[in-house]
Amino acid sequence: MHISPLVWVITCAVILGLFVFDFYAHVRTPHAPTFRESAFWSAVYIGIALLFGVVVIWIWGGTYGGEYFAGYVTEKALSVDNLFVFVIIMSTFAVPREYQQKVLLIGIVMALVMRGAFIAVGAAAINAYSWVFYLFGFFLVYTAIKLVKDSGHEAEIEEERESRIIRIAKKLLPTTDEYDGDKLITKIDGKRVVTPLLLALVAIGFTDVLFALDSIPAIYGLTSEAYIVFTANAFALMGLRQLYFLIGGLLERLVYLSYGLSIILAFIGVKLVLHALHENTLPFINGGEHVAVPEISTGTSLLVILGVLIVTTVASLLKTRSTNAAAKA
Repeated sequence: MHISPLVWVITCAVILGLFVFDFYAHVRTPHAPTFRESAFWSAVYIGIALLFGVVVIWIWGGTYGGEYFAGYVTEKALSVDNLFVFVIIMSTFAVPREYQQKVLLIGIVMALVMRGAFIAVGAAAINAYSWVFYLFGFFLVYTAIKLVKDSGHEAEIEEERESRIIRIAKKLLPTTDEYDGDKLITKIDGKRVVTPLLLALVAIGFTDVLFALDSIPAIYGLTSEAYIVFTANAFALMGLRQLYFLIGGLLERLVYLSYGLSIILAFIGVKLVLHALHENTLPFINGGEHVAVPEISTGTSLLVILGVLIVTTVASLLKTRSTNAAAKA
């Protein structure tokens, strides 16, 4: 897949333009978005992402199009899980609902910038050392196991992590516990101090780094094309702000989401290890020769990912409905 510098520049310009439009059209004036507004713009951004996938198929072929869609669905699913953490952060800092959009949009832009750096490093490492796939694979399997172990305790773990971050931030920066509109920095007695809104942004930024450590190896297990990795991440993050307000109440009902994501990450981890064995150059494995193992196709990966997400969502909704019915009885 050959991507010219011009295509990269145009793609980045379009993505940046969409974020700038989002800021001036929705975020610049603080307000709490309605359900209708969130639903409409979530649909718009998902539509743009799907349209881009069609463009990939049209220009570069079905193989790369399949890799894009598999990567997009995976990143979108991981992003939904990220929303749960964002809810905890907003609650911890008691961020007024009308100011949450600004924090989310800036946090999403930060996430894209950091993921861009991770993507560049990952692409360089993969091109130079094929054994990096072993590291990515084992890391994803480890992450999958950790997700299962932490399931049901996400709130406590996240709150403990945020408290550590904020303790460090308050030691380094002058802070206030009072909000001043949607300002990140304000003045009190002539001195500049950091508002809770900026502290919430710091927490989200740190969390974004942790999310990138999971998501970038995961998508590199579906495609080795840096352009597809970047665009799938960008379009998955785009519209995440609207999705936050759209499904905020639904997140609590997705009780099995962590289990579904752990299955997906473990599956991709195994796929990466199989690919690493197929491309093996490590002298202590099969004498440095390639190992004849089956490789999982992109189509199979997409079916597994979609299947797990559908089963997880349906099972979660059935579970919460039965639980609520039992509580009312």
